[in-house]
Amino acid sequence: MLVEVIDHVAGKWSISILVAAARGPVRFTELERSIEGISRRMLTLNLRRLERDGLLTRTVHPTVPPKVEYSLTAMARELYSYLTGLVDWAERHRGAITQARAAYDATAAAATEAGQPRPQPKR
Repeated sequence: MLVEVIDHVAGKWSISILVAAARGPVRFTELERSIEGISRRMLTLNLRRLERDGLLTRTVHPTVPPKVEYSLTAMARELYSYLTGLVDWAERHRGAITQARAAYDATAAAATEAGQPRPQPKR
Protein backbone atom coordinates (compact mmCIF):
# COMPACT_ATOMS: atom_id res chain seq x y z
CA MET A 1 0.00 0.00 0.00
CA LEU A 2 2.85 2.42 0.78
CA VAL A 3 4.27 2.03 -2.73
CA GLU A 4 0.83 2.66 -4.22
CA VAL A 5 0.41 5.88 -2.22
CA ILE A 6 3.84 7.13 -3.21
CA ASP A 7 3.13 6.17 -6.81
CA HIS A 8 -0.05 8.25 -6.80
CA VAL A 9 1.37 11.39 -5.21
CA ALA A 10 4.78 11.29 -6.89
CA GLY A 11 3.52 10.76 -10.42
CA LYS A 12 4.37 13.33 -13.08
CA TRP A 13 0.81 14.53 -13.48
CA SER A 14 -0.16 14.30 -9.82
CA ILE A 15 2.61 16.67 -8.78
CA SER A 16 1.69 19.13 -11.53
CA ILE A 17 -2.00 19.02 -10.62
CA LEU A 18 -1.40 19.48 -6.91
CA VAL A 19 0.99 22.37 -7.46
CA ALA A 20 -1.46 24.03 -9.88
CA ALA A 21 -4.43 23.52 -7.54
CA ALA A 22 -2.57 24.97 -4.55
CA ARG A 23 -3.44 28.53 -5.52
CA GLY A 24 -7.05 27.97 -4.48
CA PRO A 25 -10.19 26.60 -6.06
CA VAL A 26 -9.32 26.00 -9.69
CA ARG A 27 -11.46 24.96 -12.63
CA PHE A 28 -10.74 22.07 -14.99
CA THR A 29 -9.91 24.33 -17.91
CA GLU A 30 -7.52 26.38 -15.76
CA LEU A 31 -5.71 23.19 -14.79
CA GLU A 32 -5.64 22.03 -18.40
CA ARG A 33 -4.09 25.31 -19.54
CA SER A 34 -1.54 25.49 -16.73
CA ILE A 35 -0.20 21.92 -17.01
CA GLU A 36 1.92 21.65 -20.12
CA GLY A 37 1.49 18.46 -22.14
CA ILE A 38 -1.41 16.88 -20.26
CA SER A 39 -4.35 15.59 -22.27
CA ARG A 40 -7.96 16.08 -21.18
CA ARG A 41 -8.30 12.34 -20.57
CA MET A 42 -5.13 12.14 -18.48
CA LEU A 43 -6.19 15.20 -16.46
CA THR A 44 -9.63 13.67 -15.84
CA LEU A 45 -8.17 10.32 -14.74
CA ASN A 46 -5.68 11.96 -12.39
CA LEU A 47 -8.25 14.33 -10.90
CA ARG A 48 -10.52 11.38 -10.12
CA ARG A 49 -7.67 9.42 -8.57
CA LEU A 50 -6.53 12.38 -6.44
CA GLU A 51 -10.11 12.96 -5.32
CA ARG A 52 -10.48 9.27 -4.46
CA ASP A 53 -7.23 9.41 -2.47
CA GLY A 54 -8.58 12.32 -0.44
CA LEU A 55 -6.14 14.90 -1.84
CA LEU A 56 -8.62 16.96 -3.85
CA THR A 57 -12.13 18.14 -3.20
CA ARG A 58 -14.40 18.48 -6.22
CA THR A 59 -17.15 21.05 -5.89
CA VAL A 60 -19.96 21.27 -8.46
CA HIS A 61 -21.80 24.60 -8.50
CA PRO A 62 -25.41 24.36 -9.77
CA THR A 63 -25.09 26.77 -12.68
CA VAL A 64 -25.69 26.41 -16.40
CA PRO A 65 -23.30 25.14 -17.57
CA PRO A 66 -22.18 23.48 -14.32
CA LYS A 67 -19.12 25.05 -12.74
CA VAL A 68 -16.69 22.51 -11.25
CA GLU A 69 -13.79 23.51 -9.04
CA TYR A 70 -11.00 21.54 -7.43
CA SER A 71 -9.31 22.40 -4.14
CA LEU A 72 -6.57 20.83 -2.08
CA THR A 73 -7.61 19.06 1.10
CA ALA A 74 -5.73 19.64 4.36
CA MET A 75 -3.76 16.46 3.70
CA ALA A 76 -2.77 17.72 0.24
CA ARG A 77 -1.75 21.13 1.59
CA GLU A 78 0.67 19.34 3.91
CA LEU A 79 2.00 17.34 0.96
CA TYR A 80 2.29 20.55 -1.08
CA SER A 81 4.93 21.90 1.29
CA TYR A 82 7.11 18.90 0.40
CA LEU A 83 6.31 19.05 -3.30
CA THR A 84 7.40 22.67 -3.59
CA GLY A 85 10.82 21.65 -2.28
CA LEU A 86 11.00 18.93 -4.93
CA VAL A 87 9.87 21.30 -7.68
CA ASP A 88 12.39 23.94 -6.56
CA TRP A 89 15.15 21.31 -6.55
CA ALA A 90 14.18 20.21 -10.08
CA GLU A 91 14.24 23.81 -11.32
CA ARG A 92 17.66 24.47 -9.78
CA HIS A 93 19.23 21.32 -11.18
CA ARG A 94 17.54 20.76 -14.52
CA GLY A 95 20.38 22.44 -16.43
CA ALA A 96 22.98 20.21 -14.78
CA ILE A 97 20.84 17.14 -15.42
CA THR A 98 20.43 18.12 -19.07
CA GLN A 99 24.20 18.53 -19.40
CA ALA A 100 24.87 15.19 -17.69
CA ARG A 101 22.42 13.43 -20.01
CA ALA A 102 23.99 15.01 -23.10
CA ALA A 103 27.49 13.98 -21.97
CA TYR A 104 26.32 10.44 -21.21
CA ASP A 105 24.49 10.14 -24.55
CA ALA A 106 27.54 11.42 -26.46
CA THR A 107 29.79 8.90 -24.71
CA ALA A 108 27.30 6.09 -25.35
CA ALA A 109 26.97 7.04 -29.03
CA ALA A 110 30.75 7.13 -29.47
CA ALA A 111 31.13 3.75 -27.76
CA THR A 112 28.41 2.23 -29.94
CA GLU A 113 30.09 3.53 -33.11
CA ALA A 114 33.39 2.06 -31.94
CA GLY A 115 31.74 -1.28 -31.20
CA GLN A 116 32.38 -1.02 -27.46
CA PRO A 117 29.92 -1.81 -24.68
CA ARG A 118 27.73 1.01 -23.50
CA PRO A 119 29.27 2.96 -20.60
CA GLN A 120 27.67 2.66 -17.17
CA PRO A 121 26.30 5.81 -15.52
CA LYS A 122 28.62 7.40 -12.96
CA ARG A 123 27.54 6.96 -9.34
